[in-house]
Parts: sequence; C-alpha cells; structure tokens
Amino acid sequence: MTQTKAQFSVGQVVQHRLFEYRGVIIDVDPAFSGDDDWYDQVARSRPPKEAPWYHVLVHGGEHQTYVAERNLELDEAAEPVVHPDIDRYFQGFEKGVYTPRHALN
Repeated sequence: MTQTKAQFSVGQVVQHRLFEYRGVIIDVDPAFSGDDDWYDQVARSRPPKEAPWYHVLVHGGEHQTYVAERNLELDEAAEPVVHPDIDRYFQGFEKGVYTPRHALN
C-alpha cells in the first residue's frame, strides 16, 4: 500500500469546494477511517477512501465535519474561524494559520 502525502495540515483554514463553508483542520487521517454506512449515506460524491480525509471545525457552527481531501481547497481570506472549540485545539492565529495547542505526531 502506498501512502499519500496530505495536501493540508492541522491549523490550516480551508473551504469546502462543493458546499462553500470555511473551517479549520484539527486532525488528518491518511485514509478514510469512518464506517461504510456513514460513507454510503453522507459521502455522495464518492471521494476516494484511500486518499487523506480531514476533521474540520466549521466556521460559524458548533460542529465538525469529516471531509475528503479532494473536496477541500485552501481558504485565501486568511480570516479566523469562529467556533466554540477553537481554544481547545489552538493557542494562536497568525498569517492565516492556527498554532496547535498540543504537539503534533
């Protein structure tokens, strides 16, 4: 099995290509790690399971999403994300990128 390098990293602000919401990445999975029922019901565009997937805090919401890499693009606005859990994951925001509160693996 070949490992794909993730295009985005924790702390980057991204935008969903299809649904146009903004958010910040809080975790990266090298491949889909959800269950098949969720994938069949939610991932209607059938993005590849073997490519990276991201856990994203949604701007202006109180939830997070799980998004395939092909559905994300870098958010060029360089504006902070408003979410009640931001301080749980990050300790600062500079030049459009959040600084993680804890060391990354």
